[in-house]
Amino acid sequence: MQPFSNSTIQTKKAAYPVGYGGAKGTKPRRNATAKPIPLEVMQVLDLPPFDHKIRQNSANIPEIWDGLRRKYVALTPEEWVRQHAAHYLMAHLGYPRGLLSLERGHRYNQRQKRTDLVALGPDGRPLLLVECKRPTVPITPAVAQQVATYNQTMRAPYLLLTNGLVHYCWRVDFERGLNERLAEIPTYAEATAG
Repeated sequence: MQPFSNSTIQTKKAAYPVGYGGAKGTKPRRNATAKPIPLEVMQVLDLPPFDHKIRQNSANIPEIWDGLRRKYVALTPEEWVRQHAAHYLMAHLGYPRGLLSLERGHRYNQRQKRTDLVALGPDGRPLLLVECKRPTVPITPAVAQQVATYNQTMRAPYLLLTNGLVHYCWRVDFERGLNERLAEIPTYAEATAG
């Protein structure tokens, strides 16, 4: 599999601040017992940076504000990628905030599964299924098979697989049983047009 080139997704390779402030340049909020967030959690990704809010909860676990779920969630490397992917879809590709769903549940082979991110079309059906991995997880054919398996029940016509550094996107033709690799992630207008 060949990933998108770095020029496909326009990014600024700016370093993220380590700490608990919100956007870059804001005053960090720390208490005497707060532990710094490990650098590997907030590593620079091949997705555009965004103004994020990070805090330390009462158990000293770092959390990031999730604007879609409207709450703070544990800041893990996978969540860091998921938040960047959601922001990229909304701010750069025109996916409406109200039609994005994080960690949506669905059933597959009598098991309850959760998808990382689903963009819905105007009709409310899945349009783009996004699977996010932590940056240290290589995107292999087995990982791609996982997202394709999840999509057997979701039936989204577009699939995106990312670890924040490498991105793959496919258009799925269920009638012919074919997956077409795309050079770019479609905008919302492109995805809903056909």
